[in-house]
Amino acid sequence: MVDATETCFQDAGMRNKESNGPQTLDRLLGIEFPFIQGGMANIATGAFAAAVSNAGALGIIAAGGMHADDLREQIRLCRSLTGRPFGVNLMLMHRDVDRMAEIVAQEQVGFITTGAGSPARWIESWKDAGALVYPVVSSVALAQRLVGVGADGIIAEGGESGGHVGESTTMTLVPQVVDAVDVPVVAAGGIACGRQYVAARALGAIGAQVGTCLLVSEECPIHDNYKQAVLKARDTGTVVFGRIGGTPVRALKNQMAREYVKQEKAGAGKDELETMTLGALRLAVHEGDMKRGSFMAGQVAGQLQEIRPLRAIFCDLYAGAEKRLLDLEGESL
Repeated sequence: MVDATETCFQDAGMRNKESNGPQTLDRLLGIEFPFIQGGMANIATGAFAAAVSNAGALGIIAAGGMHADDLREQIRLCRSLTGRPFGVNLMLMHRDVDRMAEIVAQEQVGFITTGAGSPARWIESWKDAGALVYPVVSSVALAQRLVGVGADGIIAEGGESGGHVGESTTMTLVPQVVDAVDVPVVAAGGIACGRQYVAARALGAIGAQVGTCLLVSEECPIHDNYKQAVLKARDTGTVVFGRIGGTPVRALKNQMAREYVKQEKAGAGKDELETMTLGALRLAVHEGDMKRGSFMAGQVAGQLQEIRPLRAIFCDLYAGAEKRLLDLEGESL
């Protein structure tokens, strides 16, 4: 493992911004490392987003699981805890999404990511308020459609990621999106080490969105059972359920996930299946309920070995990428 001390890449962002290299996410956003924190509902509070930003990446407040007034409060809390850039992720299926869309504009949030739908009707107002808008997509067609209505960039998320997923992998989705749009593309899904970040850059991405590797950070506000479950996971430790109903979600294998898959295959109705997952994420995050909770995590869970500070995680990602690039310079393909 690459040594990731507090000062390992303290000036990395400034060195990059002073160079004449290609555009990367850190240069674009004025942050130290080219990483965005994923919008993890019920986990990514204002305090956690601020901690991520203070550690050098771009923290994201996840509106999923919040009421509209909670979102405003969390934005203001985040702003009080960091002077660095941060953003908000909106789940467009949320019942309060119209109010939330207004709040992020009113609060002049500088970076907005979206999921589970099209943000077309709000993009103009967000951009008028000074925001960059980067929707999360799982297909080329959606990426093209959203760029056509004003998206500033795209986060192309492969099915390796935790939470709601699409069918395409990061390896196949990212280069196709890069070739199909004329805006910056950020890679997401299956990125937790420097080698994987180098791969994302090779596919044409200007940076990466990461989530699962941050679950095992010291600052992440989830129950210790959740963190330990991620650390104990193997390469086959996650499962996707909800595919038959059209709402696939990747989470760690546990009693709830296995029972859901079993009932889904047996032909259980939508209402019955929804009852099984009602409040399941909160049970995982806040109570660490190993039986009934939904422990959302990506396939990289199998490679995570320890709980570390956010700063160390980002340093290791960045330094590991530089080391791998140097190694490749001495190798032939």
